[in-house]
Amino acid sequence: MANPNPDPQPPYTVCVALTGASGMPYALRLIECLAELKVRQYVLTSQAAQVVLRQELPDLAVPGRAAELADWLRQRYAVDEALLQVFGREEWFAPVASGSNPADAMVVCPCSMGTLAAIAMGSSDNLIERAADVMIKEQRKLILLPREAPLSAIHLENMLKLARLGVVIMPPAPGFYHHPKTIEDLVDFMVARLLDHMGLSHPMIRRWGH
Repeated sequence: MANPNPDPQPPYTVCVALTGASGMPYALRLIECLAELKVRQYVLTSQAAQVVLRQELPDLAVPGRAAELADWLRQRYAVDEALLQVFGREEWFAPVASGSNPADAMVVCPCSMGTLAAIAMGSSDNLIERAADVMIKEQRKLILLPREAPLSAIHLENMLKLARLGVVIMPPAPGFYHHPKTIEDLVDFMVARLLDHMGLSHPMIRRWGH
C-alpha cells in the first residue's frame, strides 16, 4: 500500500571520516564547505585522528569527545544540529553502520594506510571501517585520501584492490596550474575535487580552460 503521507526527500548526506594520517586541514575545510552547501554530515574520528588534529592544528583546541566535537563544529561552521552529527568509534547504532540507512557518499579524509588496509580487508573493527564496508557493499560513493610517502607494494596493492571495487583513490596532490598563492589555495583545490566527485556544485576553483 502506498504511503499517503510520504516523507520529504532527505538531504544529501555525506559521511566524513578522519583517521590518523597527516592532512587535517583538508578535513576541516571539507566539513566547512559541506556545511555551507547545507549537506547533512555524519562525522567520524579515530583516536589517532585526534592526536594528529592536536599536532597539526594546535591553535584550534579541537575537543576529543564526540558530543563536544559536534558542538564545536556546529558553532565554528554555523550549522544546525540536524545537519551535523558526530559519532564515536563504537557507536554501532549510528545510521552509517547499516546498509538500510547508508550515506550518499563517504570520504575518509585523511586516510591512514592502516585504515585503508582494514577497509580493503573488510575487517569492520570500528565504525569508520564498518561505514566504509557498507558503502562498498551498497555500491555507494566511497572516496579515500591516502597520505603516505613513499608508498610500499602493500599500500599500492590495497589501493588497487579497492579501486577495482569502485572506490575512488584520491591522494591529496593539489595542482599548481591555477597559480596558488597560499596553503589555503592548495587545500581548496583538493576539497573542490572531492565535491566534484560527490556531484556537489561549488565555485571554489577556476576550471581548466576558463
